[in-house]
Amino acid sequence: MTEEKKALKMQIEIERIEALRVYENEYDYCEFICGIDEAGRGPLSGPVVAGAVILPKGCRILYVNDSKKLSEKKRSELYDIIMQEAISVGVGIISPARIDEINILQATYEAMREAIQKLTITPDILLNDAVTIPRIDIVQVPIIKGDAKSLTIGAASIIAKVTRDRMMIEYADIFPEYGFEKHKGYGTAAHIQALKEFGPCPIHRRSFIKNFVKE
Repeated sequence: MTEEKKALKMQIEIERIEALRVYENEYDYCEFICGIDEAGRGPLSGPVVAGAVILPKGCRILYVNDSKKLSEKKRSELYDIIMQEAISVGVGIISPARIDEINILQATYEAMREAIQKLTITPDILLNDAVTIPRIDIVQVPIIKGDAKSLTIGAASIIAKVTRDRMMIEYADIFPEYGFEKHKGYGTAAHIQALKEFGPCPIHRRSFIKNFVKE
């Protein structure tokens, strides 16, 4: 790639990131803006994880996006940058057993509340990916597909996704027959086949797998 093309590509990325700051700019009167997102609502196994991220005012981290649109390598690189640049980061993790107990939506809310509680600073406003979190006294702005529209929510989605993926890779060492390192607990054909062959393990969500196995 020529230097001119590199410069053009970089300029396009800078403009994209600036466009991602529309909500941060709108609420710039707030000192601490926190983005909230989750990872792992859909899988058959593993926890649901929420990330809460407060970035410095004017922060622009290139290549931040909806975590699902990024490669695993890029997510990992951005995770390190976000952890270094952020004013505060909180992570909430809710177990498969708890998901079965209260359902995935309530578990997601619980993970988000836990992530907020783990922040070292109380935010002035929350920019949430799509949802309004019950039992939170902070002003909330739910944004549909917010992880692709807000830099702060995008950063939170990366923190949540990388945290959960790394947990599932660790679980793969404990329960190697399921291939968690490949599918991260989602219902792929290989995962469902392993589930039928070996039955559920302790990190499977019983309420999610009843169509595939009989206990």
